[in-house]
Amino acid sequence: MATVPRQPVTDQKTLIERRREIQALDAAFRELRRTTGGVPRARRKGLLAFTGSAGLGKTALITEARARAAADGFTVLSGRGAEAEQSSAFRVVRQLMQPSLARMDEAELHAFLGSWYDTVAAVLGLEAKGSVPAPDPTGVREGLDWVMTRLTVRKAPVVLLLDDLHWADPESLKWLTSFVPRVDDLPLLLVVAYRPDDLPPEGGELRTLVGHHGDRPHELALLTTEGVARIVRAEVGEPAVDRFCRECWSATGGSPFETVELAIRLAERRVSGSEDDLPAMRELAAAIKGPGLIERLERLGTATRRFAYAAAVLGSPFAPQLAATIAVLGEEAAAEAIRKLRAARFLSYGHDLDGSLEFVHPLIATTIYGSIRPSAIRVGMHNAAAVAVLAAGHGSTAAARHLLEVPCEGNPEAVECFREAARLYLRAGATEAARRLLDRALAEPPPPEDRAAVLHELACATFLIEPTATVRLLRQALAEPDVDPDLRASIVFRLTQALAHTDQLAEAVRVATEEARQAANARVKLRMQADQFVWGMFRADDRDSPARSRTLTRLAEQLPGRSLEERYILGLRAWDAVLRGEPRQSTLALAEKALDGGMSWTDENRGFEVPASVALVFMYGDQPRRAEELFGRGIAECVAMGWRGSHLALGQTLAGYIRYRRGCLAEAEELVRGGLRIADEVEGAVPAQWFAVGILIQTLLARGRVAEARSLADAHRFGATAPNAVIYPDPRTVHAELLLAEGRRTEAARLLSSVGDWLDGRGWRNPAWCPWQLRLASALAPTAPEEAVGHAEEAVRRAREFGAASAVGQALHTLAEVTGGPAAVDLYAQAVEELEQSPAAYELARAQIGHGAALSLGGRLQEAADRLYQGLEGAVHCGAEALASRARQELSAAGLRSLPLRYPQADTLTAQELRTAELTVQGHPVAVVAKELGLTEQGVRQLLSLVYRKLGTDVAGLAGFLDALHRPRH
Repeated sequence: MATVPRQPVTDQKTLIERRREIQALDAAFRELRRTTGGVPRARRKGLLAFTGSAGLGKTALITEARARAAADGFTVLSGRGAEAEQSSAFRVVRQLMQPSLARMDEAELHAFLGSWYDTVAAVLGLEAKGSVPAPDPTGVREGLDWVMTRLTVRKAPVVLLLDDLHWADPESLKWLTSFVPRVDDLPLLLVVAYRPDDLPPEGGELRTLVGHHGDRPHELALLTTEGVARIVRAEVGEPAVDRFCRECWSATGGSPFETVELAIRLAERRVSGSEDDLPAMRELAAAIKGPGLIERLERLGTATRRFAYAAAVLGSPFAPQLAATIAVLGEEAAAEAIRKLRAARFLSYGHDLDGSLEFVHPLIATTIYGSIRPSAIRVGMHNAAAVAVLAAGHGSTAAARHLLEVPCEGNPEAVECFREAARLYLRAGATEAARRLLDRALAEPPPPEDRAAVLHELACATFLIEPTATVRLLRQALAEPDVDPDLRASIVFRLTQALAHTDQLAEAVRVATEEARQAANARVKLRMQADQFVWGMFRADDRDSPARSRTLTRLAEQLPGRSLEERYILGLRAWDAVLRGEPRQSTLALAEKALDGGMSWTDENRGFEVPASVALVFMYGDQPRRAEELFGRGIAECVAMGWRGSHLALGQTLAGYIRYRRGCLAEAEELVRGGLRIADEVEGAVPAQWFAVGILIQTLLARGRVAEARSLADAHRFGATAPNAVIYPDPRTVHAELLLAEGRRTEAARLLSSVGDWLDGRGWRNPAWCPWQLRLASALAPTAPEEAVGHAEEAVRRAREFGAASAVGQALHTLAEVTGGPAAVDLYAQAVEELEQSPAAYELARAQIGHGAALSLGGRLQEAADRLYQGLEGAVHCGAEALASRARQELSAAGLRSLPLRYPQADTLTAQELRTAELTVQGHPVAVVAKELGLTEQGVRQLLSLVYRKLGTDVAGLAGFLDALHRPRH
C-alpha cells in the first residue's frame, strides 16, 4: 500500500555517528562569522571536504551544512555534479552562479559584470553583445573568478556547497581548482563532497589542494552496529532486539543510505524488530539496491517504470513534463507515476522549488539507468530526449548530450546540432567539450559538402590542446574537393599557425607559398602571400631572407593599402625595413600607412604577429609613446575578447620592453614579470616565455642584479637551447650580455660572432634591433682592441643609416668605451648629444656617467661634476641602482660631493598623487595605501603611474624627490 513518504533520519538535526564532521562544520562557520564589513579577518581555512564511497552520507552532510548556514544568515550558493551530465561544460558553474544573476535585469547585469561580460556570457547562459572571437580558457577562468569574488563580496558571508564533485564536468573542475587558492582571502566557506575513487583526472590537482589546505579531507566511515541500531530503533521502536539490529547492520554493511531506507521500509511494514521479523527484513534489504530495487520498480507498473527510465535518461534534477514527453505519457498518467515513485522513495522534489524532481539518491538513478534493456530502448529514449529538450528551448548543448548516446547514422540534423553546440562551447572557452562534439560530428559522418568545414572547426578546437592533431585535421580538410576559397584561406592560415607553433616554420612557409601560387582569387592570393612572409620572417633558419625581402619590397610598392590584406603586407614591409636598417623616416611612414584603416589584434584568421610588429616599428624608430598607444589598444582588445593567455602574456611583455627602452626600468620589470607569470600558467605559451625571460634578463642587468638574472636564465634553460623562431630581443645576444656582466668575455665573444654571421646572412643590419656588434666590441676590447673599435665603428655607421638617435647614441657610447684615452671624450659628448634627442633615458644616463668619468680622468673636474650629476639623477629616475652607485663612486674618486637631486615638473603633482607617493616611499603595501586613501588597489597603481610620468622617475627615485620637495628652497 502506498504511503506518504517520510523524511529520512539523515534530514534530522542530529546525524548518526557524524559528530566529528558536524564539529568541523561548526568550527568553519564560527570562523566565517568572524567578518567585519564583508572583509574576513585571518581565518584558518576556507575549505572543508567530506569524502567517502557511495551511500556514506556525504549528501546528508551537505544538506546539514545548508540548513545550518541558512540558520546563521549566511548566503548559500550550491551546485551538484551529475553522472549523466559530465559532458555538459560548465554545468556546475552555472548552478552556482545563475540563480544570483537571474535576479538582475539586463542593465544591472552589465554593470555587475563590467568588462568581463562578453568573456563569461556564454559560460553563464547570457547573451553576448556581439559576434566576437572565442575567449581562451585562461581568460574564462579569470572571468569566473571575478564573478564569484564579486558575488561573495556582495552577499558576504557566503557558504558555497558542492556535492558529488566527482561527477562535475571537467570545465567546472578546472575553474574550481584555480579558484580554491583564493577562498582564504574572501568571506567564503567552500564545502565539497566527493567519492575519492571516482574523481576524474581533471580533479587530481583539486585533490592535492584539498589535501594540503587546512585539515585533510574528512573521510566518512561506515556506521557501527550501535549506529545502525539507533537508526532502526528510531523507526520501528525501542523494543527491537539486539540480534535484529545486528542483522540489519550485516544486511546493509553499515551504509547510512541503505540503513535509513531499510529502517523506513521496516516502519512502513510495521515490523516490530523481533527475531521473527528477520526474513521480512532481509527481503526489504534486498529491495533497496541492485536487482531487488528493479523488481520493486517493476511492481509499480509499466507506465511508472517508463517514467523512471525517462528520468534516469534525463538525469537529476529534471522537469516532470520532459520525462512525460520522453515516456509518452499523458498528464494524468505522469502525475500517477510521480506519486508512486515518490511514495516508493525513488524520487523527491528538488531544493529549487521550481517543480523539478530528482532521485532520492544517485545510486538509485545509476541502477535504473543500467537496467534499461535492451540497449535499443535506451538509445531511443536518448533520441527522444534530444528532440524534447530542443523543442522545450533548452538549446543544442542539452540536446547534444543525448545525441552522443545515439549510434552514428549519418544524420545531418545531428551533425548540425553537434556543430552548433561546439560553437557555443568554444564561445565559452570550453575547447575540450567542443572537441568531443566535433569528433562525434565527424564520425556521424557529415554530408560530403560540409566535411571540410567540420574538419576546420575540429582543428580550431584542438589548437590549444593538441597542435599536432590540428595539423593532421587541417591537411585532411585541404584534401577535400571544392573547398570554398574563403574557407580554404582560413584553413591554410590555421595550418601555418599550427605548424609554426610546433616548430615547423619551414613547412609553414612552404604551405603558404604553395597556396599563394595556386590561388585564383586576387584577395586570397594576397592573404596567402602575407602568411608566407610572416612565417618566413619569423623563421630563424630562413636561407632566402634577402630574396624574400626584395619580393616583399616590390609587392608593397604596388599596394595602396585599401584592404586588410594590403595593410598586412605593408605592415610586414615596415617591419622588414626596420630589421634591415632602412632609413627611420621611411619605415615609420610605411607603418602609418599600414595602420590607416585599422588592424585588429584579435582577428582569429590572421593572428596578432603583424599588428604587434608594426607597433614595435615605432619603438625602434624612437617613438615609444606611439608604440605604447598601439600596444594599449591591442592589449585592451585581447582582454575584452577574453584572450588572457599567451596573447596577453606577449602583449604585456612587449609593453614592458617599450618601458625598458625608455628607461622606466621598475615599470618594465613589473610588466614583464606579469607577462611571464601568465606565460608560465598557460599551456603552449613557450614563445611568450622566451620573449619575457630575455626582456626580464636585460632589465635586471640594467638594474645591476646580475645574480638574479643568472638565476632566471638557469630556471628557464635560457641560453642552453634556442627555438627555431625569431625572438626579440635575440636570446643569444641577451645571453651574451649576461656572460659579459659575469666577466665571461671569451664565451660572449664566441656567441656574438655566430649571431653576427646569422644576421648578416639575412641582411638584418640594424643595431637598434640587435646590438650584437656593440656587445662584441665590449667583449673584445681587453684582448683585441683594434677589432673591437672596428666593430663599434661599423655599428655607428649602420645606426646612422637607420637614423634613430637612440641607436646612434648607444653605438657612439660603445665606440667611446672601446676607444679610450683622450679621443673618447669627444665620442662620449657626441653620444650624449644624440641620446638627449632620444627617449632612451637609461642609455643617456650611462653615456653621461661615462662622459663624466672620461672628463674626470682628463682633469676637467667641473665639467665632470655636471655630467656625473646628470647621469646620477637619470640613473635614480630610471631605477638603475648599480648605475647610480657607479656615478657616486666616480664623484667620490674625483673628490666631488654628490649634490641634492633635482626633479622635473615637481609642482604638477596633485595632493592625492603626492600623498600616494609619500605612503609608497614609507613602505606601505598597495592594499594599505588604497585603504588609507579610500581607493581601489588599481586606483593606487594608476596614481603612481601618473606620478612616474610627471616626474620622469619611479619608486627608486621617489624618496629623494620627496626629501628635496620638503626641504626649504634657497
